[in-house]
Amino acid sequence: MSRWLRRSLNRKLSFFLLVSILVPLLSLGYFSYTTASKLTEEKAKQSGMGSLRQIDTNLQFIVKDIENMSLFLIGSKDVQQYLSNQGDNVVKQTLMIEFLSNLVYSKPYISDITINPKYQSHPVSNSTILESGLTDITAQDPDYFTTHPRWWTSLYENRTISGVKRVISLVRPIRNMFTFEQIGMLVMSLDEKSVKRILKQASLESDDYTMLVDSQGRILSSGAADPMNGSIQDFLPGLPPFTEPSGSFNYEDPSSSKKTILYLTMPDVNWTLVRVIPYAEFRSQNRYVLALTAVSVGIAGLLIASLVVFFVKQVTRPLLMLTHFLKDTNPEEPIEPYPVETMDEIGQLVRSYNKLGGRIERLTEQVKHNESMKKEADMLALQAQINPHFLYNTLSSIHWMALMNQDTKTAHMVGNLSDFLRFSLNKGAQYCSVSQEISHARHYANIQAIRYPDKFEIHFFVDPSMNDIMMLKLLLQPLIENALIHGILKKDGKGVIHVHAVMNKETMTFVVDDTGVGMEPDKLREVLYRLQQSDEPEPIVQGSYGLRNVHQRLLLHYGSEAGLKIESMEGIGTRVTFTLPAMEESQA
Repeated sequence: MSRWLRRSLNRKLSFFLLVSILVPLLSLGYFSYTTASKLTEEKAKQSGMGSLRQIDTNLQFIVKDIENMSLFLIGSKDVQQYLSNQGDNVVKQTLMIEFLSNLVYSKPYISDITINPKYQSHPVSNSTILESGLTDITAQDPDYFTTHPRWWTSLYENRTISGVKRVISLVRPIRNMFTFEQIGMLVMSLDEKSVKRILKQASLESDDYTMLVDSQGRILSSGAADPMNGSIQDFLPGLPPFTEPSGSFNYEDPSSSKKTILYLTMPDVNWTLVRVIPYAEFRSQNRYVLALTAVSVGIAGLLIASLVVFFVKQVTRPLLMLTHFLKDTNPEEPIEPYPVETMDEIGQLVRSYNKLGGRIERLTEQVKHNESMKKEADMLALQAQINPHFLYNTLSSIHWMALMNQDTKTAHMVGNLSDFLRFSLNKGAQYCSVSQEISHARHYANIQAIRYPDKFEIHFFVDPSMNDIMMLKLLLQPLIENALIHGILKKDGKGVIHVHAVMNKETMTFVVDDTGVGMEPDKLREVLYRLQQSDEPEPIVQGSYGLRNVHQRLLLHYGSEAGLKIESMEGIGTRVTFTLPAMEESQA
């Protein structure tokens, strides 16, 4: 991966731009999905709670209707007269059955109405009940109806001639309107099938279901596909109690899947509507949201990727063209300028490249010029060493001494001259050891000492550790010559020349000073000025190698910090100094 990125700026920019854009985009998609999922769940809860309220309204209507009908029956004149009579009266019993049947006929949710007389042996009902599962609440609590005007039973079964019916009954005592003596008991049974139909209306198209439970947690009816009898804890174990009139919470049992529980309490009868919504229903709705989010993010990602690739290519196209241009450039040929097409950072880069190309060309020309000057300076140094005038004077002196004195000085002078010429030529080599350079300077001084007897003295002070270190040759002799001719010989009396060579860690310092006539400040400034003029056609001092030639050779071979430094005071003398790097091996 890293190698793939390193090979192309286009790929690198595209990769990082895509990462920097797609990561926030995917994060936004995930946030949108989670938010939509929560909204879907909340919407489902609101819809479920709305269904519970609709069921509550329907059940409240039925309950109120049954309670109102029970009050009508209790206060009915016919019912009061029938229950007040003692003994069985078949005719009145038949009329009472017809009266109850007419009431039930208009109320399909009522299974039956039964009146149990206190003073008669047979109860009266609109239908024939062979066996009833109704329990007597007064058997458990004799004073129940003293504190409660009515009692809604739990779910039980009645076996009739038309089959078994599951019912929930309203039980009320019937009292005499005048004496308030209890004369009977009224039982109005609500058909559980009617309740079940109402509960199913809220969950016809989903896997959720609604239950109706009483205050004891017993299931009165359920809209589930399978029958649900008994306690709600049997189907939802560990279900917490309902502490508020309505609400919702998430329920999860280790043996079943996660569910959302909605509940709504019917305070008049102390029943509770409980709706159970499996989380699978939310997931089925969330899958659509997830698919929609994925498609949206995918389309946006493809569009962004296309735009990123397009714009990156537009940005990097000038760089690619410049790269191809540089690949096709011949290093041996002059660098051609690249056309500037824009004013942005890439255009600035192209302009900098063009400036760099021009600078390289100028530096190349300067290097070539310096090399030619270096060769010219070395040639001038060689020519100066074999100057015909110098050779003429030397040979004349040898000839004179040979004729007049006939002594050993002649041989000595000839020997020094021979060594001097041999070192100057040196087979064209540019470098020599410090000891060889000092020996060359001594040969020159010996020759001049014979030529100008009792005119000067020369002393050499050389650090022995420098003897084998290499340096550019023919540097000290021109400085000694300059000190002798332009300093010592122009002054009356005998002068002294000192040559110092000092080692300073990685550099060598050479000093040539004399006790000659020195220079005036104006003359010194003129010499220093002309010393810096590399294109001066004439040497500073006619008839000698000259300071400028040495100075230029030092600059060409050792750099700008290796030039001559000149100090002079009129009537006291002149000091010339230069510093070289210590080279362990010979240079070409």
